[in-house]
Amino acid sequence: AFLDLRGPSEIKGVWKESVTLPCAYVPVEGLVQQTLSWTVLHDKGSSTIVRRDGSGDHVLLSEYRDRASIPKDDPGNVSLLILDLEISDRGTYTCQVTWRDSNNSLIAKEITMQLEVVKVPATKPIIRAGEPGLTLPAGASTSLTCEASGSPPISYRWFRSSPEGKAEFLSSGAELAWPSLRPSDSGTYLCEAENR
Repeated sequence: AFLDLRGPSEIKGVWKESVTLPCAYVPVEGLVQQTLSWTVLHDKGSSTIVRRDGSGDHVLLSEYRDRASIPKDDPGNVSLLILDLEISDRGTYTCQVTWRDSNNSLIAKEITMQLEVVKVPATKPIIRAGEPGLTLPAGASTSLTCEASGSPPISYRWFRSSPEGKAEFLSSGAELAWPSLRPSDSGTYLCEAENR
């Protein structure tokens, strides 16, 4: 019987998002999975993140507790899911599986992959209006919210364009609110989103 672990040699994950490190094999009759472990080699040295054996799954490395898991009830899929990626998660990950065959001998295979954690620039923001439509009576209250995606933290700044075509800075923060509108509040408003 021939067993092989398959997975990529390199993975890019986005900071603060989740990533799956793929590792899989096609189950073979007569071969029973005994243990499965994922280890990482990074700045802090080499250690086992998670180990699966007859007694279940054990996350051994505290910085991965509540963040690392392996699919359940999916024979042959031994991928590692990491939530809420940190920059310090980058490194070399090894997926190792051992099987027992009908003669009671053990077979072990492993594959290694490189995880890079990248930051994503802020997207061009969109502005959402608190009310449908942007024509409102004087005295009404309303707000505009600026939204962008990308790696946190994202900061927002609001401007109002003046008749001379200059942008006048109004405030920082995602929301611009008017408790009571005045006719002089009419105009063109701009929002800027920025991250590191």
